[in-house]
Amino acid sequence: MTGLTVILLLVVLATAVATGARRWRLPAPSLLVIAGLVVGLIPWVPEVRLPPHVISVLVLPPLLYASAGEISVRDLRSVWRPVTGLVFGLVLASAVAVGYVAQAITPLTTATAFILGAVLASTDPVAVTALGRRLSLPARVQAMVQAESLFNDATSLVLYKVAVATAVSGTAITVSGTVEQFLILAGGGALIGAAVAAVVALIRRRTEEPVLETVIALVTPYASYVIAEDSHASGVTAVIVSGVVLGSTGHKLSNAPIRLQIHAVYDTVTFLLESVVFALIGLELPSAVRHLAHDEHGWPLWVPVIAFTVLAIRLLWIFPLSALIQYRHKEGDSRLSWRVPAVLSWAGTRGVMPLAAALSIPLVTHTGAPLPHRALILTLTTGTIALTVVFQGFTLAPVVRRSGIALEPEHTAREEARTRRHIAHTALEELKQLGDLDELAELGTAAEAALKQARRDLEARIHQAEDAHYSDPDARPADAYREIRRTLIGIEAAELQRLYEANTISNATRRRIQRELDLEEASLRARD
Repeated sequence: MTGLTVILLLVVLATAVATGARRWRLPAPSLLVIAGLVVGLIPWVPEVRLPPHVISVLVLPPLLYASAGEISVRDLRSVWRPVTGLVFGLVLASAVAVGYVAQAITPLTTATAFILGAVLASTDPVAVTALGRRLSLPARVQAMVQAESLFNDATSLVLYKVAVATAVSGTAITVSGTVEQFLILAGGGALIGAAVAAVVALIRRRTEEPVLETVIALVTPYASYVIAEDSHASGVTAVIVSGVVLGSTGHKLSNAPIRLQIHAVYDTVTFLLESVVFALIGLELPSAVRHLAHDEHGWPLWVPVIAFTVLAIRLLWIFPLSALIQYRHKEGDSRLSWRVPAVLSWAGTRGVMPLAAALSIPLVTHTGAPLPHRALILTLTTGTIALTVVFQGFTLAPVVRRSGIALEPEHTAREEARTRRHIAHTALEELKQLGDLDELAELGTAAEAALKQARRDLEARIHQAEDAHYSDPDARPADAYREIRRTLIGIEAAELQRLYEANTISNATRRRIQRELDLEEASLRARD
């Protein structure tokens, strides 16, 4: 059996496991890591060596782009203060803590232990987003979890590059050099990501070809990553910034059928890549273990210690930070809640990003000698990722339920019903004014009947929203009705966006109702 055959079979297995996980409402990343680990332990399965570019160039950009597109600029503005403390302080504290512990209990040198700390310092946006989709977290908590996992990569990447440079060349670490490198990586990546987003937005506004727009959407994350990396900036940051910008403006760049097609394609790509990459994490662990030296076989004991260190330093950082924020917000109220910091602490899983970084560690030093303990770093990284994804993945939902902060389905349904009722009332008020407009004259004698039909349809929608029921509208063959209904959908979409920008509804509600409006508009266009 060749390595290519193993990969193809792994794709089939990963797809089946991920599909079953969705059906059984289990954490798909956790099951996929276990499945990959089981496959890797089978004696007759050949070793699969992953080149670094497979993860960092081919897999990461679209997954990061999709994760970034799920968070809005409005939500980012509301959580930037606590996220800043996590992105900088917690990443640095985690890298130092893991480095010290690894140096104390493993054969790693100071430089290589610091590499391990930098690799495991940040949470992973792909794992966090994949696990978070199953949970009904409040908008602010969801935004904090996603924003931290998205933007802490720039900090950990700088630490990683500094650590690798120290281990490979033996140069000393300087504060000024580290700050300069951070500004180049993070600042340059952000600028390039924003520039790519601006160019893509300009192109998509002038394009109405579905296939072309879909191709542009698929190419965008790769273009952001490659341009940034070739400019010696952070490709990860560039992809994230372009994803956030285009995700927040995507409803303005194309019509409903094209948006639906792009979402369908990206959902398929994301599902496939996530399924395979988490299975590859489990598959990589047995492969890494086979390359360990004689004095490195204590890894089964070292991995839990390092994973515990990662979690402990996160708890020790988040709880005091949360207490300080709550204390200042409540102006001295001593009743501090443990619920949000507990969920934030437990949501800090590691995943694809650390694996990509570990695979990118150089093989040799500047003298040409093999980099010491590279296999051990990869083993400890993969083991820690697998342990956190499996353990925290299976226990995150119970922690969220125990905390009591999860939104009840009734809460989400009520918000969506209120929003549907409001935008339908707005469209109905606009409809009452359409009867006097000269623009309806071109619709002919059918205009009056179409207005009555549209009014009945809107009134039915209002009653359905009040009863929290859903039903498919009847097909309306009249051209006049379709023209009026498209106008009203535009009014409803504009009012929906206004409610979101006024911070009246959540981003999740906006996205769901916008999708419903897109589906109806696409259906109307298909009948033309």
